[in-house]
Amino acid sequence: MRGPGGKPDGRTAMTAARGVPVRDRAVTELLALSGQAVPLLREWMAAEPDCGVARALLLLMVADRLDDATLKERLSIAYRSALAAGERETSLVYGVFLHTHRQYRMTADHLVAHFARWPADETAGLMLDAFSSCGDAAYRAYGDALVEEHAALAGPDNWPWTSWLAATRAEQGRAREAYDLAVRALDLYPRSGTAAHALAHAEHELGTGPLSVDFLDQWLAVDPQAIQVRHLNWHAALHSIARGDFPDARRRADTALARSDVGMRAATNWRLLLVGQTPAGRSDPAHVRELLAAPGGTAEVFHTFNLALALAVEAATDDLQALAGRVAADDRPDFRDVLAPVVRALAHVTAGRPREAADLLNALGERVERIGGVRVEREIVQDTLARALVDAGEPERAATLLHHRTTARRQHSYERLLLTPAPAG
Repeated sequence: MRGPGGKPDGRTAMTAARGVPVRDRAVTELLALSGQAVPLLREWMAAEPDCGVARALLLLMVADRLDDATLKERLSIAYRSALAAGERETSLVYGVFLHTHRQYRMTADHLVAHFARWPADETAGLMLDAFSSCGDAAYRAYGDALVEEHAALAGPDNWPWTSWLAATRAEQGRAREAYDLAVRALDLYPRSGTAAHALAHAEHELGTGPLSVDFLDQWLAVDPQAIQVRHLNWHAALHSIARGDFPDARRRADTALARSDVGMRAATNWRLLLVGQTPAGRSDPAHVRELLAAPGGTAEVFHTFNLALALAVEAATDDLQALAGRVAADDRPDFRDVLAPVVRALAHVTAGRPREAADLLNALGERVERIGGVRVEREIVQDTLARALVDAGEPERAATLLHHRTTARRQHSYERLLLTPAPAG
């Protein structure tokens, strides 16, 4: 268990319990985002080959490894099996079908109807990210309200819903509430991956530094195959950056992040570069160009932003200018009105034009939220603006911009360096 200053409990998850049906163990481990989730889902499917929910949940976890035709075929089999099992099972499988096909608005609408019939259904809660993935503030707000409603229905002793509520509060900027809820969920079930993730977000806002890094390392040591192992290591790297332990941040980026983790690697390296530190291993610019040229390269605004960050790390000014022109001509408002000026600003920074970058980013204001991602991820735009203001000779404006962080966070070595003028030359 973990309290303020506490350690994660080393108890294994419920999969060790004797006599618990494999379906219950599989769902528990999936809710916990455990490394045992996929093996147990396969075991459940082998034990009950006609169970549509088992098949669908396994596909929910491995969908990215399958081509569209295979995914559709296997989900069709799951749906036919679910029809024979009952209406709830059919509804769950249909939700998985929509979610795995990235139909997030339709998934969210379906979940609203599903929860109206089956309140606080934990299995359906696995798809709650559909609301934030819509890229629509109204859907995000509705999703937040739905989590609040069903967490209340489930009660404070329900660890999955308490974990989801903690994550919601963290994204709303209610860090202290998120912290308390995450700690409660971990007290109830120490292996809750959602609670551990929410705690990492809350502690980033609170600036707890080494305490959070120690917790994440110990939590991951219990289950090195946890679904979020790379992402939680990235959070640990951000905590290390916050307290000025740049070698640890570089080590984590180089050892924990895969070549495919272009966004997390770029977000780590750009932060390091903003405060004059040597970055970790970089992405291959040719690989980034390939990703941008691929069909999904500009499918989602936040994904494209991450690729732009990767180009900025490489000081690829020409590529950034070309990308800015491409997204400025996009019909989608979030690309045209938000992402385009951000990419142009990154191009200005890499070309040594901080005044132009600062003007573009400052004009965005709260519209930057439309770039997607979560608070911790979007914060890097504010970091870039602060650095540009300092380099443009306006450290006072930069200090005002970061005042809430330097006063509210216990660890803010990173912010102090952001506000320090770069040495001449």
